[in-house]
Amino acid sequence: MGFRKQVDKILGWILVVIMAVMVINVLWQVFSRYITGNPSSFTDELARYLMIWVGVLGAAYVSGRNMHVAIDVLPMRAGKKTQLLLFRMVNVLIILFAFFALVVGGIRLVYISYILEQHSPALNVPLAFIYTVLPLSGLLIIYYKATDLIYKK
Repeated sequence: MGFRKQVDKILGWILVVIMAVMVINVLWQVFSRYITGNPSSFTDELARYLMIWVGVLGAAYVSGRNMHVAIDVLPMRAGKKTQLLLFRMVNVLIILFAFFALVVGGIRLVYISYILEQHSPALNVPLAFIYTVLPLSGLLIIYYKATDLIYKK
């Protein structure tokens, strides 16, 4: 489980950096709009893409820490054996969703935007780079849930 803690630590720091950049970006937008009277042209788009990254990577981080919202009425009333069965079923469903929706769907989205050479209007960043967060997050969720299945007895 030492590798998992390292992944948690790295992912946590990445999220902190993204949030810090987003705060600085929004502060710059407010400063440039109201103090200088000349609003920056890229800050809105950068904030949007940073929000996508922090939201999707944050979901993977929360999934790895098992801090996501859960309805636990049924498991709390069940016996230990049923709780373990429910735990495994939920984790398998999460793995399947992460694989098909985030990894497969994300790779298709990255591929299509790469082939079409789509770029963001203000930053001129390839949208394929922006969308890589989807398969990356999906792989992280699969890793977290697979290790949960392996080490939970």
